[in-house]
Formats: sequence, structure tokens, C-alpha cells
Amino acid sequence: MTVPLPSALAAVDVPALHRLLAARRAEMVDDLVAYAERETPSDDPALLAKGLAYLEAWLADRLGAPARRTHHEAAAHGDVVVLDHAGVGAPLTVLAHYDTVWSAGTLDSWPVRVDGDVVRGPGVFDMKSGLVQAVWAVRTLRAAGVAHPPLRLVLTGDEEIGSPFSRPLIEAACADAAAVLVFEASADGGAVKTARKGVGLFDVHVRGIESHAGLDPTAGASAIDEIARVVAALHAATDLAEGTSVNVGVLRGGTRPNVVAGSAEASIDVRVPSMAAKDRIDALLAGLRPHDPRAAITVAGGWNRPVMERSAAIASMYALAGAAAAQLGVDLPETAVGGASDGNFAAALGLPVLDGLGAVGGGAHARHEHVSIEGMVERAAVAAGVIAAFAV
Repeated sequence: MTVPLPSALAAVDVPALHRLLAARRAEMVDDLVAYAERETPSDDPALLAKGLAYLEAWLADRLGAPARRTHHEAAAHGDVVVLDHAGVGAPLTVLAHYDTVWSAGTLDSWPVRVDGDVVRGPGVFDMKSGLVQAVWAVRTLRAAGVAHPPLRLVLTGDEEIGSPFSRPLIEAACADAAAVLVFEASADGGAVKTARKGVGLFDVHVRGIESHAGLDPTAGASAIDEIARVVAALHAATDLAEGTSVNVGVLRGGTRPNVVAGSAEASIDVRVPSMAAKDRIDALLAGLRPHDPRAAITVAGGWNRPVMERSAAIASMYALAGAAAAQLGVDLPETAVGGASDGNFAAALGLPVLDGLGAVGGGAHARHEHVSIEGMVERAAVAAGVIAAFAV
């Protein structure tokens, strides 16, 4: 299935959808506040379960019972629920995570607040507002009598920790989709995200030989000396002009100052903008060799998120969203970002992906997290137009 051309939006009155949404603005805000007041930290399965139960009840009230519900239980993370809603035309998958980076009890010192056009609070930007906008986009299409395609809503509870449980479930839920909409928050200036870096998380372990640093230093093989050389080689691989960063964020090694270190390790975060850059880093890691042949180097870990490159399919989705925004007199920007999302998984399958379709605001993972209410209305209207185009 190819992405509908922007001309398909001629049959969709996006300004009319925007007017309907503007009239329900207060209800949208109430939904966001109620949702944000349910704490859902990634590391608290009990709170995640309560948050998911709340979401399912709210979704049933707002969209009706799904045609199909699939529940995947996770032992240590948030469960995944996939809700299929019937429609006409080409099917769309909608990705939304309900976990946040904010620990239990955060609301005690930082409650959700509405201040004019702004809603502030933990998780409102990343990404609770996005789900509210997606739901109201569909609700508004129905209210306007505009058809929408079959929708598969995927609710995940471990995105903020790399989606270790949900990744294969996300890939399965996206496999037969005509396109994937990711309601993660927008970038600066409200830009949608048409490229995201791949993320690699690696640990380099060095095994050396311990000896007395003063009495018999040559009998030892210093793991710290080896890890220092590794760090220098890794940091030298950073190429900011290319968009590649290699950061050794944690170092551990040795036991005492008077002992030649027998072990050391480094934890590394890698961000790459392309498959070519990924291959270069893979070759570097595979080629690490100890300076002292008595030492040994091993590498563990892997690529947590594949690269999301700006493909022709992604460019087509951006053009479609841009055409919907243009009906509102809005120039919709696009950008490439260093952070990753579950959209990376869909893009790696070769699917058309539109990411960053969620909140307009700022402060992700920070105490100034906030969203624009007018931005919620506008983005919900744009999303409604994009969704409807797949049913035309």
C-alpha cells in the first residue's frame, strides 16, 4: 500500500474538524489532566497496571469497545495491550507508550496544572498528550461522519527504558499496516520527526592480570591501561558532522591503588544517523584488540534502536501531514533528532512512519515539561486529516 497523495485531502475538510475539536477543547484538557494524574513510572509494574486499566476504561468510553483486544503480560515491565478498531480502507497502526520517566510520588511535589494555554506536569509532553490527541482525532472523525481506516492502537509500558519487552509485539502489530503513526511529542517549533538516530548500548569488558604495583609491576597486565586505550579509540570515532556520537558514560576498574588492575569495564552510548555509520561503529567494536596480548577484551550489548532514516515512504507521510496542516494555514516543519522512539522499529521494517505527531510544547524528562492546549487542538486536527486520507 502506498501513502495517499496530498491531493486525497481535498475530500477531507480539516478546518471543519479543527472547529469541532476547538469546541471540545475543555474536554480534551480534562482528559489529559485526568490521565497525567495517574503516575506510570517505567520501573513500577503495579502503578503501570493501574494506569493501563484506567486507560482501557477511558478508551472504551471515548471510542467504544474494540473489535479485538490482545493483552500481553510482562513480568518486570508494563504490559502491552493492542486494540483493533474497525474501519474502511488501508489499516493504520498507532503507537503510544503510557510509561514515563517520573518516579512514584512526583505528583506530590509537582502536581498537574492548567495555566492559560499551557498544561504542566510529569508526562504531559512525553507522551500522555499524544494519546489524548489521537483519541480525539478519531472521535472527531466519527462525530463529523468522516470514515476512518481500521486502527490498531498499541499501548506499551516500557518505551522509556528501551522497549525490551514490547519491541517484538510492536513489530508484529506494525507488520501489515499501510502506515504507522507515532504520537510522540513534536520537536522544537512543533516539528514532526522524519529521521531518528539509531541507539547502541554496549559494555566493553577487559580482563587483565593482577600483580603488586610496586614489587612486581611487569607481572601484571593492567586492565585499566587497556580500557583507557579503548575509551580513547571510541571517543575518536565520534563524528559530529556526520551525526555520530560515541559516549563512554561509565567506567569501572581495579581494586586498590597498589594493585595492577585485573579487570575494568566501560558502558557506552552510541547514536548513529545512518546504516553506514552503524556499520562503521560495528567494525570498530569488533576490531578492538588489547595492547598487551596477555589481556583480553570482550564486547557485550547491541543496538537498542535501529536507525530511522528519512526514506521516500517517510517523506510521503510528511507531505501528507503537511498538506493537512496547510488547510489550517500552518506550515508544518520537519526535523531529524538524536533521540529514538518505537517508531524506529516500524521504520526499520520499511514502513511509512509519521513520528512526532503528538504534543506541541517542551521539557521532555525535565521539571518544566508542558504542552500547549491550542497545539493539542491543532495537532489532533492534522492527525484526523492524515487518518481520514487512508479511508478516502
